Amino acid sequence: MSQRKLFVFGHLPNGFVPAGRLTLTEEKEVISSSFTYGTRYIDRPDRFELDPVSLSLNSGQTASGLELFPANQLTQFGGIRDAAPDAWGRRVIESQRKVPANSLTEAEYLLGAGSDRVGALDIRESLESTSRQGVANIQRLEYMLEAAERIDQGLPIPTRLADVFDTGPSAGGARPKASVRDETGLLWLAKFPAVGDTFSVADAECLTLKLASLAGLSVSEVKVLNIGKKPVMLIRRFDRYWQTPGSPIKTDTKLHETLPKSHATEQRLPFVSGLTLIGCDEFDSRHKSYGDLALSVRSHVHPALIRSNREELFGRMIFNIFVSNDDDHLRNHGFVRDPRLPGWCLSPLYDVVPRPGFASERYLHLQVGNQGKLATLDNAMSAFSAFTPQRTTAIAIIRRIWGEVRQWKNAFENWGATGRLIDQVSSAFRDLSEISSRDLEKEIRHCEP
Repeated sequence: MSQRKLFVFGHLPNGFVPAGRLTLTEEKEVISSSFTYGTRYIDRPDRFELDPVSLSLNSGQTASGLELFPANQLTQFGGIRDAAPDAWGRRVIESQRKVPANSLTEAEYLLGAGSDRVGALDIRESLESTSRQGVANIQRLEYMLEAAERIDQGLPIPTRLADVFDTGPSAGGARPKASVRDETGLLWLAKFPAVGDTFSVADAECLTLKLASLAGLSVSEVKVLNIGKKPVMLIRRFDRYWQTPGSPIKTDTKLHETLPKSHATEQRLPFVSGLTLIGCDEFDSRHKSYGDLALSVRSHVHPALIRSNREELFGRMIFNIFVSNDDDHLRNHGFVRDPRLPGWCLSPLYDVVPRPGFASERYLHLQVGNQGKLATLDNAMSAFSAFTPQRTTAIAIIRRIWGEVRQWKNAFENWGATGRLIDQVSSAFRDLSEISSRDLEKEIRHCEP
């Protein structure tokens, strides 16, 4: 058993500042954690809470100097765990260090992620440690693709490719990915093909996210680049935005759509996953529901956005049912802290991939309604009151989503999808009659648009 003390930094408008000290007690895995906010950090008017559940700052000065512990008897703080590398990032670190899988301590993974990780945190060995930026230029995508393929196949990385990856992104899962900057300075998450793909996941995910945007859901800009005849999807990092110092951003401006311009600087948005907002670990995630997420929205999202975020969450559940996206686990739901409120809100949608299949009964990862994970609209409507008090509102959301998804083939073709891709993913997209009872189908069809 060992104990490791690390220092957590938070990114404020003028850069990283020390936020507090993290203590990890580890054996083969983390046994316990504690955290102490720094007094100077607490006193800053622009400081933010690292974890809205376990490290809340709503109580103000009462958190100053206290040793705090994770809520719900968890061994780690969710907000800090979200700043650790994801499954792919861990593989990159292990490959770079030439060590076996899962052989490093959590402290080493936390330190190895670098300063460009998702969100606004950095974890360092000491207060004197400096930041480690590691984002490659978009022109290096060809080399990154080659390195990703080697790591995905369990092959060593040649010396010439050793430093092409940062290991920061953690919003997502095990698929090969890396952050890159384009020629204007914008930060993107590049997602590469993986061993075992049976269709172009990059094209399918990009087009499905575009479809979600058409259906009125919040989505960052997405596009696909062909690198060496292989598709790589780029999605704009929604945890970054651009602001000219001293110039406030209008409340109706979407931060993930702001652009680099003269005198503007890149700022960072704190990020936590749905796993953190609910206050559970991965083992409990499979037993959680969209209703649990909606309840957490009510508890932790800024009051001005609770209604719209709960309706957005319902729309995302409905969209996942229509496109058979069963990778909707709690890490694939995110929240960012908007400094204009200030407070937490749903992040743009990410990691939505249609899963082709021929089973008449399909299931999501999260529970949908009274029939558990069953991916039907009737099941979703059995729990609509967790998202909106009005049944008519829930039906209107379903109709809006269905209105776009039912035309998905035309949309995909207009965006350049090949006939082969459309055939490959066609069985993922459900017709209204497949996922609703006759009475509910009638109600949706006759709902006023």
